[in-house]
Amino acid sequence: MALLQIAEPGQSAAPHEHKLAVGIDLGTTNSLVATVRSGEAVTLPDLEGRHTLPSVVRYCEGGAVEIGYAAREAATTDAHNTIVSAKRLLGRGLADVKSFQDVLPYDFVEGEGGMPFINTAQGERSPVQVSAEILKHLVERAEESLGGDLKGAVITVPAYFDDAQRQATKDAATLAGINVLRLLSEPTAAAVAYGLDQKEDSTILVYDLGGGTFDVSILRLSRGVFEVLATGGDSALGGDDFDSLLAEWISEQADVRTQMTASLSRQLMEQARSVKEQLTTADEAWASIDLAGKEISVSVSRVQFDELVDALVKKTIRACKRVVRDASLSLEDIEEIVMVGGSTRVPLVRQQVAELFGREPHVDIDPDRVVALGAAIQADVLAGNKPDADMLLLDVIPLSLGLETMGGLVEKVIHRNTAIPVARAQEFTTYQDGQTAMVVHILQGERELVDDCRSLAKFVLRGIPPMAAGAAKIRVSFQVDADGLLSVAAKELSTGTESQIQVKPSYGLNDTQIADMLRASYDSAKGDMALRALREQQVEANRLILALEQALNTDGKVLLSESEQSELHNEILQLRELAQGDDTAAIEQGVERLAKASDEFASRRMDANIQKALQGHTIQEIEKGA
Repeated sequence: MALLQIAEPGQSAAPHEHKLAVGIDLGTTNSLVATVRSGEAVTLPDLEGRHTLPSVVRYCEGGAVEIGYAAREAATTDAHNTIVSAKRLLGRGLADVKSFQDVLPYDFVEGEGGMPFINTAQGERSPVQVSAEILKHLVERAEESLGGDLKGAVITVPAYFDDAQRQATKDAATLAGINVLRLLSEPTAAAVAYGLDQKEDSTILVYDLGGGTFDVSILRLSRGVFEVLATGGDSALGGDDFDSLLAEWISEQADVRTQMTASLSRQLMEQARSVKEQLTTADEAWASIDLAGKEISVSVSRVQFDELVDALVKKTIRACKRVVRDASLSLEDIEEIVMVGGSTRVPLVRQQVAELFGREPHVDIDPDRVVALGAAIQADVLAGNKPDADMLLLDVIPLSLGLETMGGLVEKVIHRNTAIPVARAQEFTTYQDGQTAMVVHILQGERELVDDCRSLAKFVLRGIPPMAAGAAKIRVSFQVDADGLLSVAAKELSTGTESQIQVKPSYGLNDTQIADMLRASYDSAKGDMALRALREQQVEANRLILALEQALNTDGKVLLSESEQSELHNEILQLRELAQGDDTAAIEQGVERLAKASDEFASRRMDANIQKALQGHTIQEIEKGA
């Protein structure tokens, strides 16, 4: 007799079947896809055995699209249609990307919502579309290699990517038809790849210098919980910038600067990259330039190269010191250092990092593969192949999130460096009598005033029942998911009226802007608090004036003599004048004086309202109603 296999509803009939999931490192220069096979994380090669995929897409005349190595080979001959370093453009505005035109020779045009598009032979293409082509190619490689459809993928992003840049990455994945299990910070993925999550407790610094971005992060592992303590870096600094400096130097030595074309510029960049890679192990390398059939060779020594890039390397060292400070640690507290990204192969980089921390960093795993391997391990867990895995990964938000309140003030709802996922809610109320709508203005930043922070989004909550000012209760909820993406909802509690928005800014902040915002918040903290106190008193004064004027218009002539009305009007004028000044203490005293002067009027109004409510009713009716 045959046995029937029975499964609980919603469970697989083959509970031990391995679910196919991958980790994808979507890099600026190169991208990789990895998976867990027989308990070991491995990167997946293409049919020719190559594990990395150049993050390059070429849009050809006639509709063909080339991706990877073939596209990279055409970068010198078809520079305007061959898109490299698209990751640097994700989540940025047109003004931001135009600053890259010395490195990226594209014709940018502004698209809907401020997103930059690139003119190509196949029309305008956004960085999101370019990234989607790369992701699609990696998924096809994985499905061919694994022999089945994927359940999903973990895609890595720099720790310093803000909401807009993370959303752009997720949009690219959606466009490529990928089920995103999670967006994972690259430093966290690297630490997982080295097995540092198996330690009991550890403080880890991840130095990630890739082709176009530099990230430095400090992670703390405590009892299975991976927490990002602080992040920093520069999302516009990487190996491309090393190449750019070297290419410029080579062009000077070859005396070809006056003959520069887009094709020659790309050729110089390719030669610079090749020289940089050779100097990883050699003391000297040669650049060869083809100029109208004439070959020009230029010799470059490692000493010369080190002198060229020393300022950039020192910039990363300063960022390391800053992040250690942000985490309230000392250099001696860092127990492990993990090197990530192809540019960490540069001997000068490893040397200066080792000198800073007084210990050798981890370089055993190929720095180009380490992030993809860590992402694959996390994907294996999220796909359900390791149900007993107890690893918990906590990233943080780089800048505080809050709301605009009366007076142009910012009320922070979620503070910077809060671990995600996270949800927070605060209750607010109306400012005016009969108010039936409220604008919810969402902001990002550390300063106290709206004008000094970045606007993320606005939406309107309508349908608030008309009540006296301060009577309505509106709960505003912020939710940041595990991918670092923000949703905000506002709900009027008495009626249940609700409105919400998923915050999708068209472009994001780069790390320099974030660092500038943080520095400004520290430098301006004392002045900001004084200004906040002033604004709060001005709001309170204006609220009291508005309420009292409305009351006087309604009941003043009935309940007050002309002299009493005149006295209150004079007090209102004095407070209004004070509120236009900048003496916080004087405004506070003025508010107290007006409140005291209007106490008798408020008492008479209350008595009058009670008498009105009782008029025409007997004591028995009132007792029965009670």
